[in-house]
Amino acid sequence: MADKLVSGFHAIEERLRSLKASSKAISPESPVSMELLFASPGPRVKKILAQAREVGVTCTQVEKQQLDHLTASLPETAREHRGLLLRVTGEESVPENLVDFSQWLAGGGEQSLVLILDSITDPHNVGAILRSCDQFGVDLVVMPERRSLRDPLENEVVARASAGASAWVPVTVVPNLVRVVEQLKDAGFWVYGADAGGAAANQTAFPKKAALIMGSEGAGISRLLEERCDAVVSIPTCGRLDSLNVSVATGVLLYEVRRQLSR
Repeated sequence: MADKLVSGFHAIEERLRSLKASSKAISPESPVSMELLFASPGPRVKKILAQAREVGVTCTQVEKQQLDHLTASLPETAREHRGLLLRVTGEESVPENLVDFSQWLAGGGEQSLVLILDSITDPHNVGAILRSCDQFGVDLVVMPERRSLRDPLENEVVARASAGASAWVPVTVVPNLVRVVEQLKDAGFWVYGADAGGAAANQTAFPKKAALIMGSEGAGISRLLEERCDAVVSIPTCGRLDSLNVSVATGVLLYEVRRQLSR
């Protein structure tokens, strides 16, 4: 099983917080081992080192060139280690926050907010969306199996772009989004697609159980998914450009849904 490398201060901090919250401190008996490699102990790095030692993570000072070598195979945006790198050994590539959709649906409550990502392939957008999901209390993010967080290289970019939120937000990966939408509707959810031609989101009354579908900027939501939406919503804008970036649009729509659900 290959080592996993986590770069970026936010992503490392959230990984350590996640470890502490799960009460799974690293010990000699643990199947998973972690080592925090650092080049120079600046103020921010010292704080993270203290976090790491608190949960049993070994901290080792190395030359900056060694960190450069270790990150050389990562996607370009993940190579900027800033003198700190978390190396994880013996861990399966499936994240702890990856949940089974059927089990999640069976245990659902009276109020839930679900986000469905259809054909969003840029990991930077996925990461930014997950950060918004964390901020606005999304209960579950649904992704198609053909493009998911199971890709370990892509996951590093997602973790960095999400500023660590990818360690917390519940995610499910499914083979068929249309089937998921049908199951959500059977469970009492109202399903909304996002499209520039839809009704204004701030004039739409969202129910306590709502699912929002976001499609790619190029193709939008697939026809089969759009046909199963109860309504299509949009963001009122007054700019000269055609549309907002999908991650920005997702954040705006999630804010509006959460604002209404919190009243």
